[in-house]
Amino acid sequence: MEAKLVWKGKLRFEGISGTGHPVHFDTGQESGGDNSAATPMEHLLLAVGACSAMDVIAILKKMRQEVTSYSVQLVGERRDQHPRAFTSVVVEHHIKGKNLDPDAVERAVQLSDEVYCSATACIREQVPVSARYIIEEE
Repeated sequence: MEAKLVWKGKLRFEGISGTGHPVHFDTGQESGGDNSAATPMEHLLLAVGACSAMDVIAILKKMRQEVTSYSVQLVGERRDQHPRAFTSVVVEHHIKGKNLDPDAVERAVQLSDEVYCSATACIREQVPVSARYIIEEE
């Protein structure tokens, strides 16, 4: 896997993935940026959520669960001093559907958290990551 970053002025960068997709990075004005894009740490948190979300929705589809709406809420606590690494991450899955089997949802979240999510695996040795879910019947 490869990627490239191109400086766009101040503290703005455009990342280009190995598959050619652009991603933008910046930081807040208090740090010398323009707040025009997500920070690297926000991207890291979002990557954990996106990785897990893709797993969960794919697993639920294989289990023939009728998901009508799905979102992931992420909370990352960080150290006050540098390096401002995460000290904990919570991944909360909000799943809405018709006749959802709670056991299937629990299993999908568990499989993503413990087996499939590569982004979670990358940070888990240093940061406690917890996953939970909320089911809402449509």
